[in-house]
Amino acid sequence: MPTVLAFIFMFGLLVFVHELGHLIFAKRAGMLAREFAIGFGPKIFSFMKNETLYTIRLLPIGGYVRVAGEDPEIVDLKPGHHIGLEFGQSGKVNRIIVNNKSKYPNARVIEVEHADLDHKLMIQGYELDEDEKLLFEVEPDAMFVMDEKETQIAPYDRQFASKTVSQRAMQLFAGPMMNFLLAIIIFYLLAMIQGVPSNDSTLGKLTEDGPAQEAGLQQGDKVTSVNGENVGTWVEFVEVLQGKPNETVELSIVRDGESLTVPVKTGVMERGGEEVGKIGVFQPKEKSFTTLATYGFTKTYEITTMILTNLGKLVTGQLSIDQLSGPVGIYNATDEVVSMSWANYMPWIAMLSINLGIINLVPLPALDGGRLLFVGVEAVRGKPIEPQKEAIVHFIGFALLMLLMIVVTWNDIQRLFL
Repeated sequence: MPTVLAFIFMFGLLVFVHELGHLIFAKRAGMLAREFAIGFGPKIFSFMKNETLYTIRLLPIGGYVRVAGEDPEIVDLKPGHHIGLEFGQSGKVNRIIVNNKSKYPNARVIEVEHADLDHKLMIQGYELDEDEKLLFEVEPDAMFVMDEKETQIAPYDRQFASKTVSQRAMQLFAGPMMNFLLAIIIFYLLAMIQGVPSNDSTLGKLTEDGPAQEAGLQQGDKVTSVNGENVGTWVEFVEVLQGKPNETVELSIVRDGESLTVPVKTGVMERGGEEVGKIGVFQPKEKSFTTLATYGFTKTYEITTMILTNLGKLVTGQLSIDQLSGPVGIYNATDEVVSMSWANYMPWIAMLSINLGIINLVPLPALDGGRLLFVGVEAVRGKPIEPQKEAIVHFIGFALLMLLMIVVTWNDIQRLFL
């Protein structure tokens, strides 16, 4: 149960932050954000606020913000259509009923001759059995009703395509940007609470009844050598100790300006299938203003570089597709992280957040990076690619991504039983 709750919180947080970036910059640009969804598939929970439908869906494989103009949302009103119109206090149409008009007794039924709900916001037509042509102005936030389901119309200036290249690019980039920002914030908070790991060869907190404590070592002792082998950093100190499992080593230390030599019998732990030495000491931490202010950025940069390196190896074939993990693999890894230590949980979330940001910036169709690529091409050539062609590319890309997700998930499930 702790793993289930940890996974649900982690998944919800990562997707929420990512999609919140898209939503914020869509609204800032004046786009009509129709839906903010966490998950895909059937709705579990939903509510409407400020023109946007907020939903939680069944399948934990991502999320989305649906902006007006990206998908067909309402049917075109063609000449000859019989529709019902309801009017607001301004006298303009505030509800357009396409079918089941008998359920709206106050609706005024007309036969459409011409309608423009994108630019002029008007409907021309005739009342039934009348010859006089009538012109009706439409509210910019009027509702389009079909099968008793209401959808707000989206004038062209509320649609994604109407915005400038920079506004659209920022709206697409905002999701990954928020994932990087989340990681920076997490690392900053961890640094504030725990301190920043230092590479100095000074002993940090000692474990209860560990070899170091039993030998009389103290927190703050600075190690200068191990068995006469000089060490100047924490990494060097750990590497020497790990190579001496179950041995007595002589540590040369400096305590309060005095040089001492302390014999310590190392313990043993298993790592990567091998036995390595340990003495029960944590890495030292520091909380200087400079390290606290920069740690979130430097740690995020380090992990970003690592992920990009592995991504490059995947593209060049140095890493197999079997190394990828989907939701099942991430759940299993989360279980291992939580079972080892809850102290590793928040860094794990930060790393996954960075990973999500990077993957979404890969220039593949259906991902944010793929859509940014189309916006970039438009900026270079001075005109957009035909929406139908772009939609086909994204549809094919989405289908291939779903196929990849199935393959990766199958590999994850197989690994569980090996």
